[in-house]
Amino acid sequence: MKVLKFGGTSLGNEASIRQAKDIIFKNDSILVVVVSAVGKTTDDLNEAANFAKMGDSKYIDTFNQIHDLHVLLSERLCGKVLPELEEVFEKLLRVLEGVFLLKELTNRSLDFILGSGELLSSLIISNFLLAEGLSAKWFDSRKIILTDDQFGSANVHSFETDSNIKKAKHDFEVINVFAGFIAGTESHEITTLGRGGSDYTASLLAASLNAEIVEIWTDVNGIMTADPSKVKRSHTLDKVSYEEALELSHFGAKVIYAQSIAPVFKAGISVVVKNTFEPDMTGTFITSDENNNGSLIKGISSIDEVSVMSVSGNAALNKIDFFPRLFKVLADNQVEIIFMTHSNAEYTVTLGFKASEAKKALSFLKKEFRNKDESQVIHSEVLEEDYSLLALIGSKMKDQVGVSGKMFNVLGKNGISIKAISQGSSERNISAIIPKADLSKALNVLHESFFLSEMRRLNLFIIGAGNVGKAFLDQITGQFLFLKKHHHLNVKVIGVANSRKMAFQKDGIPLSKWQKYLDEGEVFSKEVFVETMNDVNFRNSIFIDITASEDISELYASILSQSISVVTPNKIAATRSFENYLELKAASRRYGSQFLIETNVCAGLPILSTLNDLIRSGDQVNKLEAVLSGTLNFLFNEYNGTISFADVIKKAKELGYSEPDPRLDISGEDVMRKLLILIRESTYEMEMDEIEITSFLPKSCTDSVDLDDFYHKIEQEEPYFKAIFEKAKAGNSRLKLVASFQNGKGRVALEEIPETHPFYQLEGKDNVVLFYTTRYAEQPLVIKGAGAGAEVTASGIFADVLRIAQSNN
Repeated sequence: MKVLKFGGTSLGNEASIRQAKDIIFKNDSILVVVVSAVGKTTDDLNEAANFAKMGDSKYIDTFNQIHDLHVLLSERLCGKVLPELEEVFEKLLRVLEGVFLLKELTNRSLDFILGSGELLSSLIISNFLLAEGLSAKWFDSRKIILTDDQFGSANVHSFETDSNIKKAKHDFEVINVFAGFIAGTESHEITTLGRGGSDYTASLLAASLNAEIVEIWTDVNGIMTADPSKVKRSHTLDKVSYEEALELSHFGAKVIYAQSIAPVFKAGISVVVKNTFEPDMTGTFITSDENNNGSLIKGISSIDEVSVMSVSGNAALNKIDFFPRLFKVLADNQVEIIFMTHSNAEYTVTLGFKASEAKKALSFLKKEFRNKDESQVIHSEVLEEDYSLLALIGSKMKDQVGVSGKMFNVLGKNGISIKAISQGSSERNISAIIPKADLSKALNVLHESFFLSEMRRLNLFIIGAGNVGKAFLDQITGQFLFLKKHHHLNVKVIGVANSRKMAFQKDGIPLSKWQKYLDEGEVFSKEVFVETMNDVNFRNSIFIDITASEDISELYASILSQSISVVTPNKIAATRSFENYLELKAASRRYGSQFLIETNVCAGLPILSTLNDLIRSGDQVNKLEAVLSGTLNFLFNEYNGTISFADVIKKAKELGYSEPDPRLDISGEDVMRKLLILIRESTYEMEMDEIEITSFLPKSCTDSVDLDDFYHKIEQEEPYFKAIFEKAKAGNSRLKLVASFQNGKGRVALEEIPETHPFYQLEGKDNVVLFYTTRYAEQPLVIKGAGAGAEVTASGIFADVLRIAQSNN
C-alpha cells in the first residue's frame, strides 16, 4: 500500500488534476490519495474571511470566484455539478455571512472556512476518478482524524485516530481519497492541522496503515540544496535522512514540515518528494538511513525575517530561576524560539524569533518580570530587527572536523558579519544569525563553497576602458573558456565604466559585447558606480581601477571595508601619506578583502609578489637598485643622436609605452612613486618628499605649458640631449634612470651605466630590480623583463585577479 499526497500546486487547474490522475493510474497497488485544496483556494478562502471580518462585502465576490472555479472543474472532470459541492458552498456562505454580520472571526469559524477547500477538492477528485472508470472511494477526514478543540492548529488524538483509520481500511477500494489538512472533534466540529497539515494527514494514514512509502507530489523535483529563488545553482538531493529533513524543515525548507513527517519517522516509513509535472524525475527520498550517501552537507536553509533578542539577567541577584521562567513564559504563550545561544559567565541569553513573534515575546517577558521586586532580575533586554538565520544541515557533520571553520571563514572573506552562532546538540546543523541584507550573498557563497567548490565565480567591477582596460577585457574574453574548463573559474564582468559612461548587468555583461553595453550605458558617476557595486552585494567581488585618477583612488578604503578586493595599476593610493598606505593595508586585513598592486611597479613583472614572499619568509631588504620606467629605458635605448630626442618620445607614445602625456614619465615622478612603493612593501616607512630626485631635463623643458610646448622645447634642447649621450658613449656606458634605496635613503637619478653593470644590457622597454637582502647579500636577486605596454600591464592585473580567486578557494 502506498500513500500519495498531492499539494495545491499539483491540483491548480484541470490539466494538472488530469496529470495527477495519470500518476495515480500508473500505480498497481492499493492507494491512499490525500489532496490539498485546489491551487490558491486556501489563500482565497482566507481573503474572503478577512473581508467578512472587516464588514466588507467583497467577501461575496471572492466566494463567487471560488464557487465558479470548483463548479467549472466539476463539470469538466466529472461531467456534472456535484450536489455535494453545493452543500459545502451553502454552509460556507452561511458562516461567512455570520462573520460579516458580527465582524468577528474566531479560530473555530476560520477552521470551518479554510477546511472547506480540501473538502471541495477531495469530492471533485474522487468523483473524477470514478468517472474515469477507476475503483475509487471518498472518505470523510473529519470523522477519521480526531483532534482536540485547539482550533487553528489542533492536536491529534492518536489512539482514536489510529483506530478509526484501521476501521476505515475494511471499506477500502483500490483508490481511497482523503481530504488533507482537516480533521474533527468528538463533537463533530471541523478543525485544521496547521502548517503542512495535508502532509500530516498523509503521514498519519501511512503510519496507521503501515504503508510501504509516502509520496509527496508537489511542483519541485524534490528537496533542494538551497532555496532556488535565492541560489540559482541549487540542485535536488537524491536522499536525506529523517533527521536531516527535520532540520531542513525547522530552518525554513518549504517542501516538507517537521510535524508532517513525525508519524512516518516514528514508524520507519520512507517518504519521497516528487514533481507532479515531471513525474519521471527520481525526486528526493527521506529514509531512516543517516548514511544514505557520502555527502557531508545536505542543504543550506534559511529563515528570511528574524528578530534577535538579547536578555541579560542580573547576576548580582543570583536568581537561579531566571532561565526556567524565561523559557516557560514563552512556551506557555506558544512563542516559538528558532535560535538560542547563551553565556553563563555573563548570565545572557540570545534568542531568535520569527519577526512576527518577536515583539510579542518581549511583551510577555516584560509582563512576567513586571513586579517591582522582580524587575531588577533582568539587567537589560535588547530587540534587534532585520536579521536572517541560515543553517548548514547534514548528519555527517558530527564526524567531520573543520566544517564550522570553513563556514565562518567563507562568510568572513565575503564581508558577512555574524551576530550569533549555534551548533545543535544533534550536531546536524550549524546556524548563524546574519544581517538580512547579506542573506542572498551568504547562501550563494556557502552553496558554492560546499556544493560547487569545483566551479567558483568571480564578479568584476572595472573602471577604466582605455588601452590597458581593453587589453585586460580582451584577455579575459580569450581565456574565459580555458579558465572555466581547467581552473573551474567563472569570470563575470558585472560593471564596466570609463570617464563618460558606465554599464551594469547582474548576470554578467557578455564579454564579446562589453563595448556596446558601455557605449549604451548611463552617465558615469563614481558614487553611483560604487553604490551599485555595494547594492548587488555579490560574493567574490573585485573592484579593478585601471585609471590614473586620484578621485577613483580615494574610493579604495570604503570599497575594501565592504569586503570587496581592489586590484589596480594606479599608484596614487599607495603613495599618499604612509598613514594612508597603512590604513588601506589594515582595511584589507580587517574586512577580509585584498589590496593588490602588483602592476604599480613594472607592469606585469612579479616584483611585489616576490618581495612579499621574501618578507613573509623572514628575509630583509637591505638595498635595492632598479630601472623602473620602461618608457625611459626605451627612450635611452632608442636615442642614438641620429634622430631627435623629441621624435623618440613621440615614438614611445605611439607604441603605447608612455602615458598619454609623456611628461608624467619623463619628469621622473612615476619612478619616484614606484620606488616609494618598493620601499614601503619592504616594510620601511618613507614619504614621497623624502626621496631625492635629480632631473635630467633642462629647466626650460620642465616649465612647459602644454604638450606641444613641451615637444617644442625638447627640440630646442636637442644639443643638450646629444651631449649627454655622446659623453656616456665615450665612456663606453649607457644612460639609465636608476632608482635606488640604501641606508634609509631613496634616490632617483640619470646615471652612466658601465658595461660591467647588470643594467648595461637592459634592452627596449625592459625593467629590472636588484634586491640585496640578508639572504641575497653578495649576489642580488634579479627580476627582469618587459615593464611597459598595455598587454603586459593587463596581464599583471589578470594575475592579481587570479591570485584572489586562488585565495578564496
